[in-house]
Amino acid sequence: MYIPKSFQFSDKTEIAAFMRRYPFATVVTAHDGVPLATHLPFAVEEHQAGITLSSHFAAANNQSRLITGCTSLVIFSEPHAYISPRHYDKLESVPTWDYIAVHAYGTCRVVEDHNAKLALLEKMIGFYEPEYLNQWTSLPLRFKTGMMSGIVAFTMDVAELQGQQKLSQNKTPAERMRIVKQLETTAGSVEQALADYIRKTIT
Repeated sequence: MYIPKSFQFSDKTEIAAFMRRYPFATVVTAHDGVPLATHLPFAVEEHQAGITLSSHFAAANNQSRLITGCTSLVIFSEPHAYISPRHYDKLESVPTWDYIAVHAYGTCRVVEDHNAKLALLEKMIGFYEPEYLNQWTSLPLRFKTGMMSGIVAFTMDVAELQGQQKLSQNKTPAERMRIVKQLETTAGSVEQALADYIRKTIT
């Protein structure tokens, strides 16, 4: 990812927090020179050795058979918004787009063992809706086994992280505050979240 110096996002703890906040990501794998992509929810686990991502494909998804033995890219991106040049002091200004994005690279491992696969699914439940775990536990084993036969679960230890926070850091605090106030007037939660991130850059 091309990252201008002004927009570098390198604190791993902050990056992990961002990934947990926006865990619906895109996993990209190249096959015969052609990129394949699938949009998936991920569980993000930060530990002493680094960051591990876990998710699962539908078994019918051909990409699930291509992720081992090669490097995959998982893209986390959100929030983002159009930024009008009317917020800038200089007349000779152009529109832009502010956003936050993280690229995670690593080699995926398919989880074949039944118990390990079940544990991974329950980790996903714990990540997204812990309250559902009681209902899941009460379901018949036959049902859960049938569900698991329809997915390909996998994990990925992140080998490299690239992050970018393009939050108008190249503009003055006054200009950034005008951007924040405009974003805060919108009804969209994405714009509201972006405004919070931009506000943190103003000292």
